Amino acid sequence: MATHVRHPIGLPALRRADARTFASLYAVESFARATVSSVIPIQAYEILRNEQIVSILYTVVALLGLSVTLFMPMLIRRFARRWVYTSGACLLAVGSLFFVTHTLAGQLVGMLCRVMGASALSITLSLYIMDHIRKTDFMQAESLRMAWSMLAWTSGPTLGIFLYTRFGIYAAHGAVAIFAMALLALFWTNRLGDDQSIRPGKTRPANPLANIGRFVAQPRLRLAWLIAFGRSCFWTTFFVYGPLFMVITGEGELAGGLLVSAGNALLFTAIFWGRAGQRFGGRRTMTSAYFALSAMLLAAGAVGESVPFLTGALLLCGALFAIALDSLGSTAFMRSVRFYERAEMAAVYRTYLDFSELTPPLVYSVVLAFFGLGSVFATLGLLAAGCGFVTWRYLPKSL
Repeated sequence: MATHVRHPIGLPALRRADARTFASLYAVESFARATVSSVIPIQAYEILRNEQIVSILYTVVALLGLSVTLFMPMLIRRFARRWVYTSGACLLAVGSLFFVTHTLAGQLVGMLCRVMGASALSITLSLYIMDHIRKTDFMQAESLRMAWSMLAWTSGPTLGIFLYTRFGIYAAHGAVAIFAMALLALFWTNRLGDDQSIRPGKTRPANPLANIGRFVAQPRLRLAWLIAFGRSCFWTTFFVYGPLFMVITGEGELAGGLLVSAGNALLFTAIFWGRAGQRFGGRRTMTSAYFALSAMLLAAGAVGESVPFLTGALLLCGALFAIALDSLGSTAFMRSVRFYERAEMAAVYRTYLDFSELTPPLVYSVVLAFFGLGSVFATLGLLAAGCGFVTWRYLPKSL
């Protein structure tokens, strides 16, 4: 059988991963998370019947999720990025199984699965982006990623509320499981792998506490964290207290879902914010966005519950400027982190999201004990003003 030749099986050629690859992955992931972004706080309110206790619940979940984020580099080093990414998508689906129990315990575990899954997906996707996208293209790639997620964050919250109110809890959370499985299929189709040219340094700190110390010792990374923390606090407040505000003021659950969807519909402006950053500089654009965001939030806090729709309109204006920070903010980290410690520093950087889910509810639970619901937005406006000042003062003009 010397003349018998086994020809190799032809495999379809894959184009090299680029900005569109990561934009598509983020868009599907956004559908998996956005569909119940308005359902979860309303569901928690239905169980607890008290907005202050809802804030405490979010605080507990954020605290538990923070430890998972800090240990993520160890998981990546032990199991490789592709498996951590896969587990993150699976956790989104598993969380749905707990949410449908409609109990306090199920709500707590479901929210925790959601936080852990989002953490795994966010960190691993950031590492893939830094491996495949040039530093000079980060701003353009990030604005494209935000823009492609517009459909998910626009239609998802309203879709989730519609399924929840018309077809029940199983329909709303079942949609999340479907999107999570679609995300897995797309990820494995692209066959992304770890960058083998980047090896861990022997002197690099291995435990989470050492990683935190290394991160804090670098001023540029501290600044990048603060920029991300400030804008993430806005979205935490917008997604949780926006729908609650509409329900408590008597406008209804659908109004809450429409508010969130309308804010997310503005994500198409991410492309224009990316161009503005390239034209006017990231420092000037982000500083202006922060101060404008602060003005909108302080005005929303002043109006409060007296004119709910005007308050909602001011929150939407704030969302426009928060999208500018979404489009440009992460470039401060990506351009500052050293390539050999990306996994460790990305995990610490990612804690901005955990702290943004932890700190606002904790602060608001105290504020709400003395003032009305509008005080939540005024408090956030003060934070945005502080972040804007620090950005203007310390962010390099060359960014």
